[in-house]
Amino acid sequence: MMKLKRTDCILYAVTDRTWLGKQTLAEQVEAALQGGVTMVQMREKNLEENRAEQEALELKMLCRKYGVPFIINNNVEMAKRIDADGVHVGQSDMEASQARIILGPDKIIGVTARTVEQARAAQEAGADYLGSGAVFGSFTKLDSHKLELEELDRICGSVTIPVVAIGGIQAGNIAELKGRKIAGAAVVSGIFAQNDIKKGTEELKKRVIEILGIGDE
Repeated sequence: MMKLKRTDCILYAVTDRTWLGKQTLAEQVEAALQGGVTMVQMREKNLEENRAEQEALELKMLCRKYGVPFIINNNVEMAKRIDADGVHVGQSDMEASQARIILGPDKIIGVTARTVEQARAAQEAGADYLGSGAVFGSFTKLDSHKLELEELDRICGSVTIPVVAIGGIQAGNIAELKGRKIAGAAVVSGIFAQNDIKKGTEELKKRVIEILGIGDE
């Protein structure tokens, strides 16, 4: 059992096999873990189910090794089958309340929220954290709409659960989030598109900790 701590949200890595190259997904995720990511979400929507489940099991074991929560994107049934630490659902996916019924009280449930209304509804339905964006657009979701930082502030102020900013976050723009009430940043290409994932992650984590105004946990 792994209940979510606010510090788990500091640097949240979201996978994308676009940048695999000669590495396996597990190799890239382990490099990110070595660099200090505090939570990992497997988001691999184009993989065949059996292959995805095999990779999920491998990533789950890696995350357990490093003591980091492992989250599955959208696929609640797979999260239950492999005993992942939790699931993240979007507004067009399963309702958080239904995911809670399936996964039980001890799993982590994250919900995408782009408005105050969505944020409050997700918290009421039992979400443990929110993912809000895309704060700087997105390199991975070309149809995503930019979330104004003022709306991000309003979302953070409307709930008591942690809010994680997501969308185009890189080492070069993370400083623009300074002073926001976010719990951390969820990052895709800013981690997995780096030539040296471990080194890039270490640098990004330092910057996230600086803008959050906290000590390295």
